Amino acid sequence: EFSDLGDGFKVAMRDLDIRGAGNLLGAEQSGFVTDLGYELYHKILDEAVQELKENEFKNLFQIDLPDDPFDANLPDCQLETDLSILIPESYVSNISERLSLYNQLDNIKDEAELKDFTQSLTDRFGKLPEEARNLLQIVRIRWMAESAGFEKLVLKNNILKGYFVSTNREDFYKSDNFGRVLEYINKHKSECNLGEFKGKPLLTVKDIKNIEHFKKVMIGLSGKEFTIF
Repeated sequence: EFSDLGDGFKVAMRDLDIRGAGNLLGAEQSGFVTDLGYELYHKILDEAVQELKENEFKNLFQIDLPDDPFDANLPDCQLETDLSILIPESYVSNISERLSLYNQLDNIKDEAELKDFTQSLTDRFGKLPEEARNLLQIVRIRWMAESAGFEKLVLKNNILKGYFVSTNREDFYKSDNFGRVLEYINKHKSECNLGEFKGKPLLTVKDIKNIEHFKKVMIGLSGKEFTIF
């Protein structure tokens, strides 16, 4: 996804490492620098790439820059959660190393690559802590979410909110993928509600107990399942 950014992207990430994430995100985020999580990494990465697209590489991306900056990240699904999903500082102490691992993880596209990544982690740093195991599950959940047509998921206080792609994506709303979503909602009416937010469909699922329950719901919505190891 970022191959066309070349050296400019590397400069942005090097600048992040030197200055610290707090300087880019504001004082309210600076406390997270020492234990950089996957969500914070994505927020930094999205902002850095968007800045490069709009400034240093403006001509290169002039054609594909949408009016809404959020759409620049499609088809990736953004995720916000109060679950603990990160590579802990106690597991990988160097922030540059953690950034590199997040970058590797973000470029993984299938289960075989994820298995290799997991094996590499355990070989280098030892047994995975719970937060890192959760992180690997979140990667799978994002894959399923993208297949189910979500552009953003928010899981906080045991409530999941799934924001679908724009309604002008008729190809998706006429697809079997969305039909599967509707089928799941119909079978779980006591847990699910399909509403609207800013002209886009919004799915709410209550009582999400833990990350395994979260994954189970996404399997039902997407019809996809990935190996657990």
